[in-house]
Amino acid sequence: MTDWIIPFLCGLGASILSAWGVGGGTLLLLVMTLFLDVDQRTAQGINLLFFLPTAASALVCHARGGYLDKPTLKSAVPLAVAAALAARMVLGDSLSDTARWAVGAGALACEAETTINPAMCWDNIETILNRR
Repeated sequence: MTDWIIPFLCGLGASILSAWGVGGGTLLLLVMTLFLDVDQRTAQGINLLFFLPTAASALVCHARGGYLDKPTLKSAVPLAVAAALAARMVLGDSLSDTARWAVGAGALACEAETTINPAMCWDNIETILNRR
């Protein structure tokens, strides 16, 4: 009956961290796989469902506020999409466990740096806002 409380609290905590710009989605993935025994693919799907509406609303809000640099978007987005598709076609599902652990360690290092030094995020935001 109360099995939903811990996953709910994890989701709530991740959403609060995401709102602060800490990257709650990565932390949510770790909690789901390490502590709640959710398999990795299911956790990735849940995280994607968690992320997409948040990203869409942030994109709309930033567009309305004039915070999107259109020349940068026009040059960066097509290259990023092409690179992601190329990497997926080349690598497919062939990543070894070592590569997966390396990617996970890199993600953890980024999360740790952002958590330890949140001023770094705010400095970037202030720089962007001062451009306007």
